[in-house]
Amino acid sequence: MAGWNPGPDLARCVRVSLLTGPPTSPLAVPLTATAPRVLRQEVLLVLGVSLGASAVRAALDLAASLSETGSLASQTATLNASRAPGHPWIDLGLQLTSLGLALVPVLLALHLLSRSGDRAADIGLDRHHLGRDAAQGAALAAVVGGTGLAFYLVTHALGIDLTVQAESLPAVWWRYPVLLLAALHDGLLEEVIVVGYLMHRLRQIGWSPGRTLAASAFLRGSYHLYQGVGGFAGNLVMGVVFGRVFQRYGRVGPLIVAHTLIDAVAFCGYAALAGHVGWLPVPTL
Repeated sequence: MAGWNPGPDLARCVRVSLLTGPPTSPLAVPLTATAPRVLRQEVLLVLGVSLGASAVRAALDLAASLSETGSLASQTATLNASRAPGHPWIDLGLQLTSLGLALVPVLLALHLLSRSGDRAADIGLDRHHLGRDAAQGAALAAVVGGTGLAFYLVTHALGIDLTVQAESLPAVWWRYPVLLLAALHDGLLEEVIVVGYLMHRLRQIGWSPGRTLAASAFLRGSYHLYQGVGGFAGNLVMGVVFGRVFQRYGRVGPLIVAHTLIDAVAFCGYAALAGHVGWLPVPTL
């Protein structure tokens, strides 16, 4: 190329490149605008490492329970069990490790949202409207939690639910703090993934509001199948209610508050009342 003179055009291109940066990479293009197929694969992968896998295991657990000779009500589903009986400090370490690692799918979902140009605020996971989120969440918890407890007592009496043992932790100082952390874990994991992330992504893929709501609610019911038919039905209804609240207000914050409060009362209430009141089902010896 001897004698080639780049001329002013090349110099102008270099100046533009320095000011604007390199050409846009395909990875920088919002996935929601270019590849719905990629989003579908992403959703399946996120669910596959989180609550979708839980739904498969729960269905198999129910099948195993139904194959037993006793009724469902005579069997037990334990939610927060000791991980190292007789070794409280090791047990505590295992409890905290399990709770922390189980939140990785939440971070993964939020990371994938940010990769496609979305923000946590787009699903209502931010510090804005904290007071309103707390008030709405508390009201929702009172209605859904009270109704859910009544529904469980009825379905257990009908023999279509297992006896749910909300906790079997040792009576040590960290028992109630761990139960509260478990409640917060459940609120974050389920509401961020099953409502915020999943419904946001399905809407971007092009699903209708009704179809999106049905998918979210069905998933919520499915990973509670280990509790029995009543556990599935009750959580299906809860999923419809929570999903409609999200569709109306676009915020997952109140749902996290509500779910955390419901589970906190259920876990700590069971720890305090089990064996002391006649109306609360407990495992038979």
